[in-house]
Amino acid sequence: MSILVNSNSRVLVQGITGSEGTFHTNQMIEYGTKVVAGVTPGKGGTKATDHNIPVYNSVEEAKNKENANTSIIFVPPRFAAEAIIESIYAGIEVIICISEGIPVNDMLVVKKILDESKSRLIGPNCPGIITVDEAKIGIMPGFICKKGDIGVVSKSGTLTYEAIDQLVKNDLGQTTAIGIGGDPIIGTNMKMVLELFENDPDTKGIVMIGEIGGLMEVEAANWAKNNVSKPIVGFIAGQTAPPGRRMGHAGAIVSGGNDTAEAKMAALKECGISVCKSVDEIGKTMKDLLK
Repeated sequence: MSILVNSNSRVLVQGITGSEGTFHTNQMIEYGTKVVAGVTPGKGGTKATDHNIPVYNSVEEAKNKENANTSIIFVPPRFAAEAIIESIYAGIEVIICISEGIPVNDMLVVKKILDESKSRLIGPNCPGIITVDEAKIGIMPGFICKKGDIGVVSKSGTLTYEAIDQLVKNDLGQTTAIGIGGDPIIGTNMKMVLELFENDPDTKGIVMIGEIGGLMEVEAANWAKNNVSKPIVGFIAGQTAPPGRRMGHAGAIVSGGNDTAEAKMAALKECGISVCKSVDEIGKTMKDLLK
């Protein structure tokens, strides 16, 4: 089992003919992901990547011709919101947007359309999702993962990889790892992912990596307190960040209230989550909880 994507996911790549789209599509296919189509307006009828993936002019055409149910977006930020909306209107089930720097006003429009649809958006400004040994959709390095029973959800791309590495060093593998993105407006939040992992019978433990700014982690922890039966290991990045200073992600800025790393760590502990002060502790902490 897994969440959101698996070996049956049929993936189309929006922006497949660009340098990023081409490179990462090759990587995804080599991992074993079923990439069935690409979309670049004006380049329909051509082939792309080392694997001669057919290119279509629209998502709707690609979906109808290749039976795609998942899309990944490698499109410049000024066109990315439109690309997400195109996938929503085409009825794509899972949409992953890697693009960074999408204007917040554009994402407000996307969120309204998304909330009225049956599609699920991961991102934007995220590393994507990997269900180990089944599908890698995004830019995560597949070789660092190991098949197992731990689910990983993270705001941070780099820390997702570090958490996976720490789990593997402690002989713990992953079901699915998902980077949700750190922008102020994203499609899938931590609470949604915790619910998916709770309902996945093969996931026995969950790693949740947050960061300063916003209250998403606290809201997820409050929900998990009464709704998640599996052990959760938490980590909050930005513990040394000064109030009012933006740190990395557009959403990672501390107002000085309940969104500091210290306040979030305390809130997570109150909800029964095992909080690590360092990423290096994640693997061992989870291993101890599963004994």
